[in-house]
Amino acid sequence: MASNIRIISRLDIKGTNLIKGIHLEGLRKIGDPNVFAKEYYEQGIDEIIYIDVVASLYERSSFLNIVRRTTQDVFIPITVGGGVRSVDDAREILRAGADKVAVNTAAVKRPELIHEISQKFGAQCMVLSIEAKRTAPGKWEVYYDNGREKTGFDVLEWAQKGCELGAGEILLTSVDMEGTGRGFDCELTSSVSRVVSIPVIASGGLGTVDDFEQVVKAGQADAVAIAGALHYKKLTIQDVRIEALQRGIHVRRGAPCNV
Repeated sequence: MASNIRIISRLDIKGTNLIKGIHLEGLRKIGDPNVFAKEYYEQGIDEIIYIDVVASLYERSSFLNIVRRTTQDVFIPITVGGGVRSVDDAREILRAGADKVAVNTAAVKRPELIHEISQKFGAQCMVLSIEAKRTAPGKWEVYYDNGREKTGFDVLEWAQKGCELGAGEILLTSVDMEGTGRGFDCELTSSVSRVVSIPVIASGGLGTVDDFEQVVKAGQADAVAIAGALHYKKLTIQDVRIEALQRGIHVRRGAPCNV
């Protein structure tokens, strides 16, 4: 188990709205992402991940404005993904105030981009986002375009290649479990964690603190991304943090921020 498990809020964005779906589909509008980000910061979240699920060039400016507004009020690491196709795109996101960029589709189509971003801005800025679907026992395929498009890539091989090319972290989303609230694919998370030397963020499926415990202990996750359980107020960040500490999981002993 990692010495300090990070609790991360994941906010998927479409246009100017925070949204949530199931299996990355059936997206439902929830509200203003800046309001949610500030609330989670004040509750003591460790990091925030923003993912632009549309990632069209036409929506780019509105999405970056969301990032800029968040960084005026939120002073923790922020990862931004969706539509990162080049070093210039990564630079634009970092200039908007993000600390890291997450890349999925463009890395699948041109893996050299991982190395280019890592070389230009440092491995700590380069997060490889992997959307995984189970295809057989112990086997998962990499998907892109919000879990709609197949790649033919094996998830474990792709994770290793991404690590070798310079990714500093992996955001690992189980498309099968995402949005279900039925727990993580712990076998997926542990399998990836065993074959790479970089931190793995588990994403997709958290419904209870039991799920958090299982993905950390059995799944060997270094960080846990939470979306719907926070957005719909089924759990608070303090609920997760206090319960995790009681169960012997090394999370930061944080108190809500007073801002």
